[in-house]
Amino acid sequence: MPVEPFPFITVSGGAFERGRQYGVLLAPRIKRSADLYGGSLHQLGLPAERKAALIQSYADCIAEFDESYIEEMRGIAQGSGVAFEDIVMINARTEIVASARAELNKPEPDEPDDGCTCALIMPERSSTGHLIHGQNWDWRVECAETGVVLRVRQENGPDFVTFVEAGGLARSGFNAAGTAITANYLECERDFTQRGVPLGAIRRKVLQNEHFARAIKVVATTPKSCSNNIMISTSAGFGIDFECAPDESFPLYPEDGLLVHANHWVSPVALSKLRDTGIPYVPESFYRDWRVRRLLEERGPLLGRADLKAALFDDFLTPFSVCRPPRENEASNISTTVAMVVIDSSKGFMEIAALPALNREFRTYALDDDALLPADAGARAIPASAEN
Repeated sequence: MPVEPFPFITVSGGAFERGRQYGVLLAPRIKRSADLYGGSLHQLGLPAERKAALIQSYADCIAEFDESYIEEMRGIAQGSGVAFEDIVMINARTEIVASARAELNKPEPDEPDDGCTCALIMPERSSTGHLIHGQNWDWRVECAETGVVLRVRQENGPDFVTFVEAGGLARSGFNAAGTAITANYLECERDFTQRGVPLGAIRRKVLQNEHFARAIKVVATTPKSCSNNIMISTSAGFGIDFECAPDESFPLYPEDGLLVHANHWVSPVALSKLRDTGIPYVPESFYRDWRVRRLLEERGPLLGRADLKAALFDDFLTPFSVCRPPRENEASNISTTVAMVVIDSSKGFMEIAALPALNREFRTYALDDDALLPADAGARAIPASAEN
């Protein structure tokens, strides 16, 4: 089947104006995102007044964290013609749906929020001497039609490029200061016992920081509603993974120049203090990170982006594999590896393949157009000036 690459736009100006440009340029995809998640609370049977109050409570939480994010989401809503509460829902879907389930005393579905396998290659193992950071993002197949790439020109702070669901503030990506981020699902018994900052806002804050130390602070210390694994790196040559419970974070460091993480807790300290409740949803996680690490080791002492891609394309024990083909899950959704993302923040670009189990064509998305290879000329971003 033909697979369309993810669209690429550039936005600039203040928060509201950036959001408005985003909304205008990507309105069809934003509406698709809103349709995908907007009905979740209705399907659960949450009354309309409770739905509005719950979404507003998370909007308030985001505003306390960074008021400009609310302004940007209002701009997205105005530009796209999508209701503001649906934009909030896109940015806090994990937290809002879980809160609604708890309120209605309904059990979690038999499929996790999202899967994913993250990896990085340290400079001493890199054939170019550049740190390489990558991820497979596993989620619903419809997101191949809602994924977008934003290039954000900030008035304060470094410019950045992020791959995200349309209407969202950030997911994975990198900034002009050389910081890169990927993230993936974790779960423990502490989840949703406190109100914390939605994960999308935390990821966005990482990309907005000029200094890597501040990115670490955001990941390691921001209170969260639920667990998440967040891997961050810097083009200066350092990478670290944080297994994050809502109220505590546990660092993992590279070993032999590699760092790989799937969807189960690994830190011995974490495992001595909490219970991994996500195993029923991602039992294959135990061999996914093992496979990626093993495949990278087998490819020799020096590795490049092609080697990381080869490991992330792995189909061992498919369809429960590192690269997941579309398959029906136990919640009757079609689950798949939506995107493979490979980042070289030293060079200022990332490569993304949509639906990589079906498609091995990558498009390059760069912080500056002159960083694009000639073959990638089609990936030049649509500037905000093209909005009309």
